[in-house]
Amino acid sequence: MGLALTLPSGFDPTILLVLAGLGQLALALASLAIPRVLGWRAHLAALPSMTRHVFWTYAAYVLGAHVAFGLVSVLVPHWLLAGTPLARAVAGFIAVWWGARLLVALLWFDADELPPHRFVRLADRALVLLFVALTATYVLVAVHGGGAP
Repeated sequence: MGLALTLPSGFDPTILLVLAGLGQLALALASLAIPRVLGWRAHLAALPSMTRHVFWTYAAYVLGAHVAFGLVSVLVPHWLLAGTPLARAVAGFIAVWWGARLLVALLWFDADELPPHRFVRLADRALVLLFVALTATYVLVAVHGGGAP
């Protein structure tokens, strides 16, 4: 017997997408502080120039993806809820993106390496909860589209 994902009758997933979009935009804004909090400039200074440029380029792409996911979810959630193959594929891609990020947070990142400040530790836990919520939201949208199964 498989796991059934069901939505309450009459439930409008638009609010979930808008909240998810706002969460992603907040994450993108907060991400601007990560280089300072984690001391990226000092750590990257020892790397060759090309490696530093590639690192910053990848960081910019990730930030841009988060902003794009957030804007689509906030401004045009009906596009993701259309139930078309493209809408489900995009929602599925975003679900996989956040699911992978959740796994990285849980299995790869070493929280012991974070700065010992209480706020940083709380922010790390909040990020994990955000990644769970984002993954679940986009899985629901990919599976159900804008309506009931």
